[in-house]
Amino acid sequence: MKNSWKKISTEIISRNNWWSYFVDKYNGVGKNKKQVREYHYVHTNGSSLIIPIDKEGKIILVEQYRYLNKKNSIEFPCGGVKEGNTFLQTAEIELQEETKFKSKSLKLIGKFNPFNGVTDEVCNVFIAKELSNSFLKSDETEEFVLLKYYPEEVDLLISTGKIWDGMTIAAWQIYKCYLGSK
Repeated sequence: MKNSWKKISTEIISRNNWWSYFVDKYNGVGKNKKQVREYHYVHTNGSSLIIPIDKEGKIILVEQYRYLNKKNSIEFPCGGVKEGNTFLQTAEIELQEETKFKSKSLKLIGKFNPFNGVTDEVCNVFIAKELSNSFLKSDETEEFVLLKYYPEEVDLLISTGKIWDGMTIAAWQIYKCYLGSK
């Protein structure tokens, strides 16, 4: 498919520590290619999601309250890349803040966009092994309960809807494909 969109302008509507809300004006698409249209989207620096695996082969997840859905969510540790940090640095920090573990072995296994019609965010997925204790404190706005499951239990939690976070489900699929390609 040929790109027929021609950007005219970009405007930042709002900005905070985690993302920026943009509106682009463009020509193209549809019968009247000269009509000016708007595209609203969220820009981020990306995110890093970590799949921690302990020495028994259990997968470590965190449970936290999600305000917008007004319920707890079981998820992999994950966080947005702050200005000046890399995806790897973000993975190291988020793993420690959310699980109280650090890893001697963080490996990038894939990437995905969590909502490509709304955001340009790219989430990097890491596996963390060789875990040891960390004493890095969590962000004061976050509370986590640490959970450990065998891989087949993670599959069951997804299939029964107990894990409903889209980023966790996407990362789990990347992980399973990664295992299958080894």
